[in-house]
This record gives sequence, structure tokens and C-alpha cells, in this order.
Amino acid sequence: MGDTRGISGIGDADDIGDMGGIGDAGQVGDTGLSDGPGQAGDAGGADDAARAEDAGRADGSSGGETLGGRDALLARAVRLRESGHREEARTLLLTLSERCPDDAEVAYQTAWVHDTLGLEAEALPHYVRAIQLPGLSDDDRRGALLGLGSTYRILGKYPEAVATLRDASAEYPDDGALRAFLAMALYNTGRSRDAMEILLHQLATTSQDPEIARYRPAIEHYATDLDATV
Repeated sequence: MGDTRGISGIGDADDIGDMGGIGDAGQVGDTGLSDGPGQAGDAGGADDAARAEDAGRADGSSGGETLGGRDALLARAVRLRESGHREEARTLLLTLSERCPDDAEVAYQTAWVHDTLGLEAEALPHYVRAIQLPGLSDDDRRGALLGLGSTYRILGKYPEAVATLRDASAEYPDDGALRAFLAMALYNTGRSRDAMEILLHQLATTSQDPEIARYRPAIEHYATDLDATV
């Protein structure tokens, strides 16, 4: 699906050295977690996870399950995905998912990276878990709902797609992307009229085209009943 919504709650990559549970900024370099995206070739998931565990044990904690270890690994995985190193990000996120099965943000990021790789079937359970667990930011919840609905649709699970996207559109009525994906799912279930109504209303209310704005009242009127005649 490849949604490009912003990621909240992770922090800038430059802040990783300040995260707790790993040690001071000088020690982070020893864990292998502070490499930039250009060094993604060195970012094997197992090696990074082991280094994070070593860093956690150094201060008497339990390794990758500490808050600092989790945050650093998650931030690194996001940087890898954003810089195009998606397979490396996927490896790292799968490791994190095993360690943090009740972490909604990790589940969402794991779903997202599978989605961008075209692995929708593998993304699906991670999206479901992300939605069911507490802890997602409002923006991430929107993204997860859209991702889940779109993934259902692309997998041919049209009723599930419609139900997910309809509920999401009701929860976030100002989100035009959710309504657009709902229209696609409605089309797939044979409800072309309902899909057209949503899209025409969206066009009339959001388009910056002056000619469309000129005819907005007519478009909105006809959108509710495209079969009407006189």
C-alpha cells in the first residue's frame, strides 16, 4: 500500500544518543546502533539485536526489552525503511516484534514495512495487532486503519475492507484518504453508486479547481442520486 503518513512518537534520528537504557552518547557508537542510513549494509537484524542486548546488560537491564533498547532499534528500523533499505528494516522489526508482542507502535511499523515490500499477507496480522493494542498515536492509528483496510482490499477481502474503512471514516470524518479508499472497496463489492457519491462529494468539497468550485452545488446535488431524471 505504501502509505506515506508521518511517524510520530519515535523522535529524530539525532536524538538516539540521548535515549535511556543504552548509556551515554559515546557508548552508543559501541553498540552499532548509531550508524547512518548510508551504512545500512551493516545493519543485520540479528547483529543489531545482539548489540542492543549487550548494551542493556551493561547497565544491569534485560537487553533489547529495555525502553532505551526498544526505542533505539525502532528508530533505526524506521530510518532504514525511509532510506530505502526495507529488507534490513524488516529483519530488525521482526526481531523487535518477537520481543515486544504487545507494542502497538512496533506492530504498526512491522506492518508498514511489509506493506512497502508488497508482502500484504504478511503485513495483515501486524496491522490487526496494531489496531487492537493500546498505545498508537492518533496519526499512527489513522495510518494503521487505512493500511489495514487497503490490505484487506488488495487481498480480495472486500467486506472486511469496507467494514474497516467505513468505521475508520466515521472515527476520522476529516480524513479524505480514508473515504477515497472506502470508495474503492465499495466499488469492489459492486456498490459503484455509493462509491461515486463519496468520490463526487470529496471532489466537490476539496478541489482547488475553479471550474469545479463553480459547479460545486450541482455536483453535490447530483452525487446523492446519479439516476435522477426529470
